[in-house]
Amino acid sequence: MRREFVEELIFPAVQANAIYEDVYLLGTSLARPVIARGMIETAEKMKCEYVSHGCTGKGNDQVRFELAFYGLKPDIKVIAPWRIPKFYQRFAGRSDLLEYAASKGIPVAQTRAKPWSTDENLFHISYEAGILEDPNTTPPEDMWKLTQSPQNAPNEPEKISIEFTKGIPTRLTVHATGNVYTDACDLFLQLNTLARKHGIGRVDIVENRFIGVKSRGCYESPGATILRAAHIDLEGLTLDREVRRIRDQIVTTKLSEILYYGFFFSPESQYVRSCIPPSQLTVNGTVKLSLFKGHVSIDGRSSDELLYDEKFSSMDELGGFEPEETSGFIAVQSIRLKRFGLGQSVKGLAGTDPKKAYAIPQ
Repeated sequence: MRREFVEELIFPAVQANAIYEDVYLLGTSLARPVIARGMIETAEKMKCEYVSHGCTGKGNDQVRFELAFYGLKPDIKVIAPWRIPKFYQRFAGRSDLLEYAASKGIPVAQTRAKPWSTDENLFHISYEAGILEDPNTTPPEDMWKLTQSPQNAPNEPEKISIEFTKGIPTRLTVHATGNVYTDACDLFLQLNTLARKHGIGRVDIVENRFIGVKSRGCYESPGATILRAAHIDLEGLTLDREVRRIRDQIVTTKLSEILYYGFFFSPESQYVRSCIPPSQLTVNGTVKLSLFKGHVSIDGRSSDELLYDEKFSSMDELGGFEPEETSGFIAVQSIRLKRFGLGQSVKGLAGTDPKKAYAIPQ
C-alpha cells in the first residue's frame, strides 16, 4: 500500500500543488482513500457487513472514512463508537480513555503529560488536542517526532537535484554522496530522510474543519515540503501562463477541497483528477535545491521545454523582439482604463490627490 499511496495519491497532489487554506499539505486527507480502499477490500474478502473506525464525533476523519466507504461499497454499514451515546457519555474525551486504559493495563502511546493525538503515515504526522487546543500555547520541542529542530540542524546546506517528468518526480540526486534514487517510494522516503535531518516541514495552524469547527493542528510533512517547492518552481519555467492560471484557480483549489472534505471517491473527484495530467505535459526538467535549517531554497532550474528563451527575455539584447511592438499592446490594454479615468473625472473622483487616487467606493 506504500506504493499505492505514493503513486496514486501523493504524486498527483504534488502535480496539482494541492494545499488547504494556503498552509496544510493534506497529509492526513491523502491517506484516507488508501486506508478506506484497503478496509473495504478486506471486508469484501471476509464477507463483512460492517466496518468501524475510531474517529471522534467532532473531526474530519469520520466524514472522510465514511464517505469513502460508501463511495466504494454503498451497502456497507459503519460502526462509529464516538457517535454512540452510551460510549461518548462514558468516555467524554481522551482523558477518560487514558484512565480506562491505565485501569485495564492497556499500553497506549499517549500520556497525561503528552495527551495530544497523533496520526502518522508515509507523508506526514499530525498533532492535535491536549495542550494544543489553546492556540496560543507553543508546542513543546519534544512533541515534534519526525524533524529535528531547525536550530539544531546541520550548519552546512545539503545540495540536491530533483528531476520531474510530466510533473512527477522521477529522479533524485544527492550531490554530497552522488546517490541517485529513481524508484517512486525510494525517492520519496529519501526526501523524508533529508528533510527530517534539516528540520524541514513543520507547520502550526488553526484550520477550518469541514463540520464548521475551527481546530488547531501541528503537522510535519518533510519530503512533501521539498517536492512542493521544487515542483512549483519548475512550473514557472515550463508551464504556460493560462494553463497554470486555470489549473491554480480550479483544479488546485477544488482537488484540495475534495481531499480535505473526503469526497475522493466521487464523480467530481474523477473529473478534477482527469484535468491534472494534461496540465503537466510540459512540466519536464530538473530543479537544484539547498536544504538548510528548516528552509528549502531554489538554486536553479533547467528544462528542454521551449517556453523560456534566454535571449528573448534578456534586457541586454533584442533577441528577435522589437520593443516598439509593445506600444500597440499598451495602447489596447489602456482603452478600458482611459474610459474608466474619464468616468471618474466626470464624477469628480479623478485626480492625483492621495485621498482621491487611493479612494475605494463605499
